[in-house]
Amino acid sequence: MTVPLTLLGLLEREPSHGYDLKRDYDAFFGRGKPLSFGQVYATLSRLARDGKVVISDVEPGEGPDRKRYIITDVGATEVDTWLKEPVAAEPHLQTVLFAKVTLALMLGRNAEAYLDTQRAAHLQRMRELTEIKRNGSLVDALLADHGLFHLEADLRWIELTSVRLESLAKAVRG
Repeated sequence: MTVPLTLLGLLEREPSHGYDLKRDYDAFFGRGKPLSFGQVYATLSRLARDGKVVISDVEPGEGPDRKRYIITDVGATEVDTWLKEPVAAEPHLQTVLFAKVTLALMLGRNAEAYLDTQRAAHLQRMRELTEIKRNGSLVDALLADHGLFHLEADLRWIELTSVRLESLAKAVRG
């Protein structure tokens, strides 16, 4: 996810302080990877430099002055364009999972053991995501579903690759 465009989208919804943007980002998009305040303010600074946001007013706070940011027409156009563009449907053809299996075979190591370990890690994460679906909000459930579907695809790949390990070993050792 691109942080600058997401922050712009949140600003299109309503003018906000950096603190409020961080809170909303973390609540909806930062599951497991919340933004740091430094990242929020550095991003807002770049967006202002590029003419995508402006500061509407400054209020004194207990610490530094609180700046309220407003999206500009340039920023709103960028958000609109981004929301209309599809995410690349191309699968990730060079993944860490693939690289580890291939290198293990090239080096004469036990790729099957690696696949077994990876399968166990995927199944554990699937249990965690299933628990989130049961107890979380709708937003949490939808994010968990997204993760579960990706993990299921990886598990199918792990199973298929396990069956083909001997042939793959011959191909990569050439």
